[in-house]
Amino acid sequence: MAASATLHCLTGCAIGEVLGMVIGTALGWSNVATIVLAVALAFFFGYALSMRGIMRAGVGFKQALKVALAADTISITVMEIVDNGVMVVVPGAMEAPLNSLLFWGALAFAFAVAFVITVPVNKWLISRGRGHAVAHAYHH
Repeated sequence: MAASATLHCLTGCAIGEVLGMVIGTALGWSNVATIVLAVALAFFFGYALSMRGIMRAGVGFKQALKVALAADTISITVMEIVDNGVMVVVPGAMEAPLNSLLFWGALAFAFAVAFVITVPVNKWLISRGRGHAVAHAYHH
């Protein structure tokens, strides 16, 4: 269940992260501005994907938002710290053009590292009835 929760989280984070990195890089923004946009979009898409599933189960928007916040905030936070940290420490990754193997390779590596580190976090949360366990009742 922890791996599944992390993969779910990674999907939303990756959509936002890739979109933010692409926009920031294409516009020539600073590393800080690009990371801020990528993190904001990662949280947005992470929560949106969770809410979509919860609302499909018949839950209203406000309650779905509360469940998504409870279920995903820690997981997304850990994932964002790790994947952005990896991007910053890989030499040249943040300055690499969008059509470079360095940019996409570093981003894929960052997601892989974030996944590996976030799985035990989600396992710990689920074992305590927190994190994805909060949303599990709404999944079919």
